[in-house]
Parts: sequence; C-alpha cells; structure tokens
Amino acid sequence: MSPSAATVHTPAGLAPAIDDFVAVVAVATDGDSYPYADGVEQNVVVYRADGLRAAIAGDPAATVAVRREMVDVLDQGPGIMVIKGAFGLEIIDRATEAFERIIAAERQAGLGSGDHYAKPGANDRVWNALEKLAVEEPEVFVDYYANDMVALGSLAWLGPNYQVTSQVNVVNPGGEAQQPHRDYHLGFMTDAMADQYPAHCHRLSPVLTLQGAVAHCEMPVETGPTMYLPHSQKYLPGFLAWRRPEFKEYFAASRIQLPLAKGDVVYFNPALFHAAGSNHTADVRRMANLLQISSAFGRTMETVDTLRMTTAVYPALAKAKAAGMPAEGLDNVIATCADGYAFPTNLDKDPPIGGLTPASQQDIVRGALAEGCSLDELIGRLEAHRGRQQSV
Repeated sequence: MSPSAATVHTPAGLAPAIDDFVAVVAVATDGDSYPYADGVEQNVVVYRADGLRAAIAGDPAATVAVRREMVDVLDQGPGIMVIKGAFGLEIIDRATEAFERIIAAERQAGLGSGDHYAKPGANDRVWNALEKLAVEEPEVFVDYYANDMVALGSLAWLGPNYQVTSQVNVVNPGGEAQQPHRDYHLGFMTDAMADQYPAHCHRLSPVLTLQGAVAHCEMPVETGPTMYLPHSQKYLPGFLAWRRPEFKEYFAASRIQLPLAKGDVVYFNPALFHAAGSNHTADVRRMANLLQISSAFGRTMETVDTLRMTTAVYPALAKAKAAGMPAEGLDNVIATCADGYAFPTNLDKDPPIGGLTPASQQDIVRGALAEGCSLDELIGRLEAHRGRQQSV
C-alpha cells in the first residue's frame, strides 16, 4: 500500500496503486511449500484427486494437514488451486443432461438470465442451479454432491456448516470474455459503497466465501476457461482497484489461463482477480457449475429453500443409504441441501438441549435418516423445527 493511503479520509482508508499491486503479484509460486500437490502450473497449485484420497484415507492427521495446506494456497499462496479428476465422468454427464433440460425449460418459459460481468447473450446462466437440480433430479443431486473433493475444499476454507449455492454458466460459441473482477461480498459493490467499509472488512470479505467451478466439458484454452491473476488476492485495496484501467491493463498482460478436463474442480479465493475467457470455438458450449460456498457465519448470494430441497432429496438419499453409500457421502449431501447452523432461532421455543446450541436442520435430517423415518415423518419434524425458530 502506498504511504498516501493513510491520508485517504474514508472508512476503508485504502488507496490503490498499481506499483504496489505489481509488487504483490509478480512472484513465483513455491511448489515445495505444498507437499500434497502434484505440482505447479502457470503459478497455480495442482492436486490430483486420487492422490489426495490416498493421502487422507483413514488418517485424520493427514486430513488436517491437507486442509491447512489448502488454506495456505488460498490465503498466502497463489489464491487458486485445481483438483484434477475430482468427479467421475458418468455423474458429470448425468448432471450436464439435467442442467441442459433446465436451460431448455427456462428458455421456453422466456426466462432470460443475466450475468454480472458479461454482455447479454454471451452465455446461458442458471441461477440457483443447486435447488433446481435437487428438485428436478434428486438422485443426480445425491450422487453429484456426495463428492468428497467438494467437501474437502469447503471444509478447508470455511470449516463445518458451510452453505453451498451454485450457478451453471454456459459460454456459447463466440461468447466474449468477462471483465476482470473480484467476487462476493465486496466484489458485488460499487467502489463508493465498498469504500464505506473499513479496512478490516476488506480483509474479512474473502474468508466468508469460497469460489469454485466444476468443469462439465473439456476446456482447452480456445474454449475460454477462466483467466486468473495468481497472488492478486493478497492485495488489500483490490476491491477498490479492479475497475481501474491500469489494473485491467495489467490483468490483460499478466493473467494466466489454465485448460481443464471434464470433472476437474477449481477453487479460488473470491478476492482473486479473475474473468471468464472468450469462447473462440464454433461448436463448444463451455459449461461449468460455479460453486459459491458460504461460511456459516456469512450470508449466501442466493435465497435457497433448504426445506424444499431436503424434502425433495430425502427419498433418493434414503435409497442411496440402502444401496450402501458410505456415511461420509451421505453427510456430504446433507451438508449441501440442509442448513447446518442453528441460528437465528427463538430460544424460548427452541432451547439448546444437551449442548450450547439447538438442533440444526442438518441434525434433524441425519437423525431421521439414521432412524429410517418416512418422508412424511421427516417433513413433520422439519416443519416443527421451522415453527420453533419463528419469533412468534
């Protein structure tokens, strides 16, 4: 930060300067700092899902070590990591088919989904794809979100009781690149609004969410996979800088663009400067499921009806349990569709029993699944729980 920053009389007190920014980002990622990684490509830390699974299988200490390493990647490292082969191709294809049906139905209904940072018509966007998939294709939802690499990245950055939202983005042939930006929370504000938050809020915003993207097709560079500027999340005034011409110019000259294979997952710090690339192909509809995962202590970007999702998914979840899905996979699904945080609630009607907090929605679903409850019984329990949480 430049010395003049202290003289800026706003709550943030931050004065972006391009020379300071370059000093932060013009560094090389040290691969030796990440022993669980497969390597470093274009300054991005790359893991292999099969290697991670082998390293942490039945080893709590190794699991903690991997999570800590990932935090270092996202915080003080390049701010971005790729997990190769995170999803099996069969479940990716099933989910892709479901998303395509949702897109077609929304087109037929005349619903035009806009994008924050791209021109209208450049892409097809499915907002709240998480809930729509749960309701339309619950068995696909269960198999998709049982994924251990989604849970691993989420737990590493956010800890337990995180809340997933997702938006499917299809960049059509000829679709132009987005403008470089940062993401939710402060990244969705104007400069004037973001400047009203003090500097410590600029430090806080990135740790409230984790950005992710699941590749639903092969993404060579010509299809326009997302462009990133590694290490840029470490520049504190960045939420006030990304619209400035000199920062855009530096991004354009210095950004990287990593090709992805179908089933790969990218995780990055929401403060990382990034932008979806241009699709230069004539026939590839580049599809990614964008994961925007929020801390239990924050607010999600979208309104998600967890009761609706949970009751839609529960029969498929019970079927998966009966078919032998491991408890870890079942828990991963519950973590995705049900609310894991007990607050806010009405402590007169919903007091903590046997602990410091009342039961959460996730606790109720886990209990019902363990007991083999019917869907009607689960609905009764969840509706009673929601009633206890009301202020009157």
